[in-house]
Amino acid sequence: MSPDTHGEDRQVTPVRPRTRTARVHVSAGRPCPGPVSERCGIIGLVSPDRLISALGADDSGLRHLRRVPPRRAVHADWPAWVPSKVREALAGTGIVRPWPHQAEAATHAFEGRDVVVSTGTASGKSLAYLLPVLTGAALEGPGRTLYLAPTKALAADQARAVGEFAVDGLVPAIVDGDTPYEHRQWAQRFANLVFSNPDLLHHSLLPRHRAWRSLLRNLEYVVVDECHVYRGVFGAHVALTLRRLLRLAEHYGASPTVVAASATAADPAASLSTLTGRPAVQVTADSSPSPGASIALWEPEVFEIDGEPQRASTLSEAARMLARLTGHGVRTLAFVPSRRGAEIVAAEAKARLGTHPAAERIAAYRAGYLREHRRELEAELREGRLLGVATTSALELGIDVTGLDAVVLCGYPGRLASFWQQIGRAGRGGTEALAIMLARDDPLDTYLVHHPEAIFERPVEASVCDPSNPHVLAGHLCLAAEELPLREADLDSIPGGRAVAEELCELKLLRRRPGGRYYWVGSERPEVSLRGSGPMGVDIAETSTGRLIGTVDAAASHRLVHRGALYLHQGESYLVDELDLDDGLALVHAAKPPWTTSAQEITHLEILSVRERHDLGAVTLCLGEVEVTTNVIAYQRRRVPTGEVIDSQALDLPPQTLRTVAVWWTVEPEALLGVSDLPGALHAAEHASIGLLPLIATCDRWDIGGLSTAAHPDTELPTVFVYDGHPGGAGFAEQAFRKWTDWLGATREAIDSCECKTGCPGCIQSPKCGNGNEPLDKIGAVQVLGVLLQADGGGPPVVVEPAKAAVPEADDDLWPGDF
Repeated sequence: MSPDTHGEDRQVTPVRPRTRTARVHVSAGRPCPGPVSERCGIIGLVSPDRLISALGADDSGLRHLRRVPPRRAVHADWPAWVPSKVREALAGTGIVRPWPHQAEAATHAFEGRDVVVSTGTASGKSLAYLLPVLTGAALEGPGRTLYLAPTKALAADQARAVGEFAVDGLVPAIVDGDTPYEHRQWAQRFANLVFSNPDLLHHSLLPRHRAWRSLLRNLEYVVVDECHVYRGVFGAHVALTLRRLLRLAEHYGASPTVVAASATAADPAASLSTLTGRPAVQVTADSSPSPGASIALWEPEVFEIDGEPQRASTLSEAARMLARLTGHGVRTLAFVPSRRGAEIVAAEAKARLGTHPAAERIAAYRAGYLREHRRELEAELREGRLLGVATTSALELGIDVTGLDAVVLCGYPGRLASFWQQIGRAGRGGTEALAIMLARDDPLDTYLVHHPEAIFERPVEASVCDPSNPHVLAGHLCLAAEELPLREADLDSIPGGRAVAEELCELKLLRRRPGGRYYWVGSERPEVSLRGSGPMGVDIAETSTGRLIGTVDAAASHRLVHRGALYLHQGESYLVDELDLDDGLALVHAAKPPWTTSAQEITHLEILSVRERHDLGAVTLCLGEVEVTTNVIAYQRRRVPTGEVIDSQALDLPPQTLRTVAVWWTVEPEALLGVSDLPGALHAAEHASIGLLPLIATCDRWDIGGLSTAAHPDTELPTVFVYDGHPGGAGFAEQAFRKWTDWLGATREAIDSCECKTGCPGCIQSPKCGNGNEPLDKIGAVQVLGVLLQADGGGPPVVVEPAKAAVPEADDDLWPGDF
């Protein structure tokens, strides 16, 4: 990290942090999600020489190294129902015998049972659905299959792999948003294996189901790949979309079997049942071979600035590792949490290599690129022409790349499922994998590198998905009624469905007819976005030429492409000239200014109702509905590389309103008499608790927001809020409410054990604070959390009748929300 100079020289000295000695373990097998008894035990010590030699650095940043030995494959016989022509076709691609989990899952599907296969990355899960599909095609049956992937890249890669199987009767086709109309028409009539995604299903196939009636009438299998991705509000949207699909298939006389795949899921059968509303079986015993892995937990170098420890930039350290590894010919993926970060890491890695030939073989890959550019990058990576790629999670689930040697994670991805998925991208051939997780200056990352058991001894989180969320359900009921009149049985299959339908009738969007059927009576088909950012998003185009550069979500456009923002794309920087929200267009021009920009926003929060409450003496913990209003009001320009603020520019953007679910706690002022800076203590506790919530909930800090105040108008007490960043809530705040002692206990420990004196990004500072991380009081935060944890636990939470809170009169002491 560069020193923040203000007209004076500051001595910057590298220091070896006073932390625990890194313990380096060997596991008896692959660390795998699941019960602790099934996970690998620690049996000895190994040298980290392989890791150190690959990076060309000393071990001052290494905190933990876990060695995973290779695993041999176990083979099974082909199920008796697989015809010889299918076996011969598979043998032609090198698949001579299946692994037991492939044969078991395929047999469940062939016999008509919904099944999810949840085994490790690169364990051949695709064969679970391909065996029955190829069998049906070889026998020239009428059955058709719809394959759904969360990304276009994954669907395209699966289609490419299936194209290698020479089975007569198999007619595959890709149908997504980039497919020309005439190709879609051909697929409607002839393709018996259609590769698509939930967005196309939702926006095109279901609304035009009569044009797709041939597919729906003969639909035999629905494949849901990477089903653990469907969590939170997005998962609720996809669950209701799948139920609309199954309902229409039933209308046309089909009863398809659902086959799902997930590399990481805590209870895969329950997760699939939540998505479909039907019972399912699971296959979890992985019998595939694994080349082994070395998994390192690493902290960037620490410098001392005016006696205060400051950690080097994680992006810079990720770029250094990417450059070092690719310079040694190591094929490497670097996972970076943001689009901007991916661009920065790729550009800096290239700059570090200079004239080295490997510099030309490094690129960034992220959402927002044009289709042609994405496909070109995917092909170059798959074929080995690219040596290093800095990517967002867009490649976490993307193309199946063999031959990758290493993965660098720029920070904990927020969920164990994503952690195992990302590190599993390396070692997919016969080469032992190298995986490095670089800890960001973040409370959770700091906690994890010093508590590796929280990664290696903890099962993967359960997926949180609530299809009965009324904010999500209402739109899908309207869509379902427009597609086909709703029956009472349809409503009864979803908790709360009947109540939401009655509310829609009161709004004159649905009408109940004699016989108990509900009809859509709106003038136009309702618009519902699966991903919560509006149907269009914002296009980014050059002012002078009109050339389309990329896209950005409408919800994020206020922060990323406001007037005056600096926007990065493939290593090139652009200044935003204008943001037109009505037309969904941001106009930019190429520029390389010596500064960056960061948006500033203010937040107002109103309590709408309380669902449950814990009364703990001087402390009260609540769960309920809130309304959060945010407004991006300005942006700062900061000098590169010092971070010095140059100026602040006002913006005139409309506010954005979010109705969601929050957990909050209040404390009686008498219990906090020893806290000298109460606003700073509450603000610091809010930041740290947001950072640690992913430890117990299936979220990352960007899924949640917070607000703290010394006297909130609705409670008239010192209050800290943490809320879901999705309309209607996503279940994260509820998990925090249920496990509040674990959550806040880890938060207090993370702050108290941090070596800084007054607070740092590793404990109480937040990268998304709307108030510039002021005020903050580290010692006070430990005191406040201590009061909370010492409160009398009492009995179970009390369920409260919802009641409208009083309208707040003032919000002068609210620290702007950190969402």
